[in-house]
This record gives sequence, C-alpha cells and structure tokens, in this order.
Amino acid sequence: MGRLRWQLIIALGGLILIAALLLTQAPGSETSTSEPVRGGTYAEAVVGTPSRLNPVLDALNPVDREIDRLIYTGLVRFDSRGAPQPDLAANWAISADGTSYTVTLRDDARWHDGSPVSSDDVIYTFSKLQDEDYPGPADLREMWSQISVTKVDGLTVQFKLPEPFAPFLDYLSVGLLPDHLLRGVSAAQLIDHPQNLHPIGTGPFRFEGFEIEEGRILRLALSANEDFYGQAPYLERVDFRFFETQEEALQAYQAGDVQGLSGVTGATLNTLLADGDTNVYSARLPSAELVFLNTRHPEKVFLADKRVRQALMLGLNRQSIIDRYFQGQALIATGAVLPGTWAFAEGLSPLPFDPERAASLLDAAEWTVPVGATPGSPEYVRAKEDLPLAFELLHADDATHLAVAQALQEYWRQIGIVVTLRAAPAEALLSQALEPREFEAVLAELDLSRYPDPDPYPFWHDSQAEAGQNYSGFSDRNTSIWLEQARTTPDIRKRAELYRSFSFRFQDQMPSLFLFHPVYTTAIRSQVLGVTVGPMVDPSDRFGSIEGWYVLARRARTQAPDSPDG
Repeated sequence: MGRLRWQLIIALGGLILIAALLLTQAPGSETSTSEPVRGGTYAEAVVGTPSRLNPVLDALNPVDREIDRLIYTGLVRFDSRGAPQPDLAANWAISADGTSYTVTLRDDARWHDGSPVSSDDVIYTFSKLQDEDYPGPADLREMWSQISVTKVDGLTVQFKLPEPFAPFLDYLSVGLLPDHLLRGVSAAQLIDHPQNLHPIGTGPFRFEGFEIEEGRILRLALSANEDFYGQAPYLERVDFRFFETQEEALQAYQAGDVQGLSGVTGATLNTLLADGDTNVYSARLPSAELVFLNTRHPEKVFLADKRVRQALMLGLNRQSIIDRYFQGQALIATGAVLPGTWAFAEGLSPLPFDPERAASLLDAAEWTVPVGATPGSPEYVRAKEDLPLAFELLHADDATHLAVAQALQEYWRQIGIVVTLRAAPAEALLSQALEPREFEAVLAELDLSRYPDPDPYPFWHDSQAEAGQNYSGFSDRNTSIWLEQARTTPDIRKRAELYRSFSFRFQDQMPSLFLFHPVYTTAIRSQVLGVTVGPMVDPSDRFGSIEGWYVLARRARTQAPDSPDG
C-alpha cells in the first residue's frame, strides 16, 4: 500500500508540473517530445538453458517458455486482468449450451517462413495434445482426449466439449505449431525433432540462431518479425544469454553485457535497488502460500469452527512476515481468487492483523486462558473442558518454510494457541499428507500457473472433498452452487458476479488461510523504455508488452496553437 501511495504522490506531482508548464508556455511556441524508433537490441541474462523451443513441450522448462512467448502465438491471448482476447483467432462463437466453440482465424497471419496460418495448423497442434504418447502434463492430455477438433474450412475450426466448461478459452492460448513442416510427426517424435532447435513460429520475433561453446548454449538471438500481424516490435533484436547462477547473471548485467536480469531475488535484488540506472519491475505470480486446515479431522474438531479459523488469520501479521523473510517481495492475499484479475471481488479487503479481535472470537467460542496468564507466557494456553487449543503444522523442510512456520507458531502462541512444527520433504506434503487427508494443518504453496482462468472449483467444491483437491474438506452448499454455475456459464460478467459472491463467503468461512502471493522481479536498464509488466500467469508474461519496448527514440517538434485572442 505504501508503494501505491508513493506512486500516486509522484503522479500528482507530475500533473502539477505539467500544468505549470502549460500555463507558462507561450502561445504558438514549439514543444518537443520523443518518439520510439525501430531498431536496437535488448539483451537479457537468464539463469538456465533452453532445451526444446516447442510450445507443446515447454511445460517443464521456464526458459523454453520465455523464449517461446516471443516466437509463437496462440489462438487466444489475455489482457492485463486475465480476460481472453483474440490473437491468431479473429473471433469465436460459443453455442448456447456452452459445449461448442467455433473459432475463425485471422486471414493475415503468416508463419516466419511466409506460409499462411490455416486451420490445419490448429488441427495438428491440438491433436498432439490428444496423443496417448504426449509427453506433457497427463491431466492436459486427459482433458484434450475428450474434445473433438474439427476443420470447418481453411480458416475455421470447431471444438466440441463433452460438457460446458467456461475456462476452455484458456486452453486455446498454447502456441500453434506449423502443420506444413510437421505433418505426420507424432507427439513422441516431436521430442527430438529439429524444429525444436530451429523453430518457425508466428510471433513478433523470429529465431536467428544459437551461440554454442563446448556443447553448452551461451546465447540465443531473435530478430523482429516485420510481417507480424499485430503491432510490429520496435526492437530489432532480442538476445538471451544463459548463465548457471544468478551471481554470474548479475556480473554480466553489471558489466553492461546485458540490459535485463530476470527472476531477481535475495541479495541480488538489494544490489539492483541501489543501482540508479536500473528500473525494477515486480508483478504478482499466480501462486499463494497458504495453510490448509483439515476441517474434517476426527480429533481436532475445533478446526471445523469458523471462529477458530478466523482467529488464526486475525492473529497473523502477514506484512511483517513478508518484510522479514521476503524483502517485501510478496502481496498479502485476500482469498482464493487472485488479485488483479477480472474475477477478483473489488471492495473485499484482506483480514487485518487484529490479535484483540482474534482473542474475542476465541473467547466467544469458549476457549479460555488461565486466570492471570499473560499473552506469550508458557501458561497462556487456551483450553475447553481440559482440551488444549493445539495442533500440528506440517511444512517443507527448507529454510524459508521453516522460518515462516516459526513465525506463524509465535503469532499463534500470542493468542493462546499451541502449535507444534513438523518438517517433511516438500514432495511428501502432497502424497503423504494432503492427498490421504492425514494432517491437521499444512503450510504449502498453491500453484495456479499457466492458465489465467480463476476457476477455484477443484479446491473448494464439496464434490472434491473426499478424493479431489479440496484438501481442507470444506463443505458449503452456497459456495458449491456458485462454483458450479461459474464453471458452466461462458458469460464472463455473470461469472465475475458468482466469484464475487464466492469470495465474500470464503472470507467469512475461512476454510484455509491464504497468507500471501509471491512476486516475480525483473531488473531492466533505464534506457529501455516503454516497459510495462502486469500480473503474471507465468514469468514469460513479462514479455506481454514487448512490442512496445524501445531503446531508440527521436525528438519530434510540435507547434502549439496560437491563442484565439492572439
């Protein structure tokens, strides 16, 4: 909130300055402004290395996804609030029952080799996701195996779903592959196909080549696609330079070898914040740190009482945790719908740090403390009928999660709740605790990446409580009805209203404790202009506005009009 207020002060100051300049400017005088000029190179340091530049194979390698974002485009893209917009698609029509999507392609889109984009490219790309030997995410293949994809004509394709599924447009954002170059190549054969190292796409930049030394890729060069159907980029080239560690990437940035550094964290962030020639861009990632509470635990029955759950949240100073352990690089969570999206309930505020209110709720639930005990003392433990208010918090066995778990433990101790910590390998949290429902509370990360649709159905609908992803066992009929309706209507305005109702209900019921959303930070030299970074579905989304980035500009002189009285 402090950062937003500071930006507002700067903006107001700028308006005052502009007004003063306008008032003092003589009638008929010349003014000069800068205009972007095409040309120049943007070079970025990336930790990692590319392996397969193929949009249907890049799920496991973020470096591949970042490069693919510039080379390939899909039928659909998303605006800054996550709402679907046409990309290679000119338009689409959805049947009244929500099971048929008819997509018409643009007629001016071309592959980088000059071939026109056609419905055959759509058919080929999505057929690979349907193949039994598709090497990507199993749940993605399972979904696509139930969908028929039919060619209507050279520029029109119809997708037929077995049942209404409002988030479907999200799944049309995958970059298309060229049928004329890959026809007959199976999903399994794609893994080692030469196209992965010499990609031909439809995006704003074309692949130029690699720089390889001793078998290791050091650099990858892209050039502007002057025939791009959208806004042609101002940048003439984009270079990616690959490093094994962030320390090496920082050295390249400080030496002037690159103008951008992605995925900045820790000490590197502190160094760059002190650099007067650096602009730092941070954006919310599509994930959340939260505490799953087992509301169906047979012994810890107090977790089924929403007053206890609300008290647990009110007792936490989340901003202090963010500042202490994440250098301020996180956003306090409001609930189960990501902020900044079209589905977020405007006007809904996160519960504040209010230990007094937390104590009042616990008092009302008849969890009492010994007479004379003071908050934070060993005797300050709430109990009811000789049963202490205590539970176990399971967390990943790394330093960061341990520190957060210890902070939660201390805050809850201050309101009379005893928490025992237990560490486990991160990979065991899901298989050994959450899925079998053998836990009391788990500190975990909920990853909502890749697809921007906010659909929270899998985690909070009552049908998923026994064997699905509703690990908390949350059962609330109103919530389930709203989630069912939102998942089956394609009308985004109706969906937004339903998710608003869900969000307010979720905060009242508090089935689990959403703590904060991490952010992704990129550092870019101040001479790179036109950069904007919005909320992310994937770190590659930092390139969502790259067509407007520029490093060259010219001054344009304009003649101010004479005063009508002059």
